Amino acid sequence: MINTSVIKVTEDSASEIAYAAQIIKEGGLVVFPTETVYGLGADATNADAARKIYSAKGRPSDNPLIIHLSNPDEAIKYTYTNDIYFALAKKFMPGPLTVVLKARDTVPLATRGGLDTVAVRCPENPIARKLIAIAGVPIAAPSANLSGSPSPTNAAHVIDDMYGRVDVILDGGDSEFGLESTIVKINDDGTLTLLRPGKITADELAVVSHVSISSAVIKELGDGEVALSPGMKYKHYAPKAKLILLDGNVNSALKYIQENKIQSKTAIISYTEDMELYMTQLPDAYLYDFGKKSDFNTQAHKLFYILREADKA
Repeated sequence: MINTSVIKVTEDSASEIAYAAQIIKEGGLVVFPTETVYGLGADATNADAARKIYSAKGRPSDNPLIIHLSNPDEAIKYTYTNDIYFALAKKFMPGPLTVVLKARDTVPLATRGGLDTVAVRCPENPIARKLIAIAGVPIAAPSANLSGSPSPTNAAHVIDDMYGRVDVILDGGDSEFGLESTIVKINDDGTLTLLRPGKITADELAVVSHVSISSAVIKELGDGEVALSPGMKYKHYAPKAKLILLDGNVNSALKYIQENKIQSKTAIISYTEDMELYMTQLPDAYLYDFGKKSDFNTQAHKLFYILREADKA
């Protein structure tokens, strides 16, 4: 078991961020905040450090890692960039967009999950960018959770999963967005393939180039198919409790719950507009306000947090 340090930081915490950067340089593991979710970071150019990430998460080694840069232009050192990449970078970076490109040998196979490509992004969070810049290396960083579970959007949830598994946890407060970055692959013809949905939508990406959506977004990969990005092949973001998605209005949902006698030990994630009715009809259930029906940003921000809190309850 590793002796884990938990350090509260802001973007002005120069000495604390420098200390964490030194841990990265020495091949250690540092959890840090980003605008999407918290990341479990290590030196992306150090194969042994990348393997530590897989071990800490319990993550399959063929599930590739994303490398994080302090500036989008740094991608030139680690990938074969092109005009489409720089058009995406100009419009969406720093921000919650990850781009899959052909990798240079400066990124070891252990970081790439054995692929000839690598996923790169430049986070918007200033703590993350300062950490990367001071470390002087790209930081490979999947979400800082045990493999398969909901991603952490605050330090408390990181501690639940990663305490004793990493060297440092930088507590930078709640993540702004609360969902992982959008991942796109640039194809040989300059078009884009959406590999993982996120904050940046396919319609927004279409301003740069034509976008198609990978079949892996809506169905499982077949036997022998290769995962080009995280989130494509293995179960992700799942709570421990059984999860039932009810598609319909609040009355049909109530009817389903009551007819199936699943009120006890049940957590209900509800739109704000429906909370009062659930409170009246299902007083013994654990209720969580997901945000208003039209407020997608609030829903994204709350989703992983609520799944984790519901599991605890």
